[in-house]
Amino acid sequence: MPHRYRILLALALAVPAGIAAAQGENEFLAGAGKSCPRCSLAEAALKRRDLTNADLAGANLAGAVLHRAKLMRANLGGADLTDANLNKTDLKNASLAQAKLVRAMLYESDLSAADLSGADLREAKLQKARMVRARLDGARLGEAMLTGARLDDASLRGADLSAANLVEATLRRADLEGADLNNAGLVDVALREANLKGANLSDADLFGADLTGADLSGANLSQARLSRAILTGANLASANLKGALMPDGSVHE
Repeated sequence: MPHRYRILLALALAVPAGIAAAQGENEFLAGAGKSCPRCSLAEAALKRRDLTNADLAGANLAGAVLHRAKLMRANLGGADLTDANLNKTDLKNASLAQAKLVRAMLYESDLSAADLSGADLREAKLQKARMVRARLDGARLGEAMLTGARLDDASLRGADLSAANLVEATLRRADLEGADLNNAGLVDVALREANLKGANLSDADLFGADLTGADLSGANLSQARLSRAILTGANLASANLKGALMPDGSVHE
């Protein structure tokens, strides 16, 4: 087949495919279905939409409004949710692995048991979010707002939480092994029995933090503020405490 005919054939096949994709997006937006993987849905108005078990893997939902939407068990793996509004959204057991949630708003959202491993949550607004038993291994949460968030029993192994605000958050029994919490705000945080083995807590503010029974072996706590922190039963073997302000007011040498 001559080269020019092959090009024309390719174009002829591409046009129907594009039309089909647009039709699929229109049907989804009209509420005719819940499956629209890799669809272009930027700035879509999906407030309060019931998207339980929806398949939106790889979809472009940047700037979309999903306020109070129901996304239980939804597949949002690899989706782009940059700047999306997910305030008070139900995302229990949802898959958001490798999703992009930069600056996304997730105030009071329920992400219990959700999979956010490898997700990009830098500067995300997660105040009072419920993330009990959530998987955040390798997630990027630099400068994220997590004040009052509930992360009990969550897994954050190797996660980047540098400069994140976790004031009054609860991370009881959370797994933060190898996590980066450099310069993080951890005032009055609950870290009872948490695994912080090898974590980087340098320059972190742990004023009033409850670290009862926490494993801080090999952790870097240099220059950290531990004023009024509770360290009863905590494992500090091989931890770096150089320059740390200790609970008794002394500076560790």
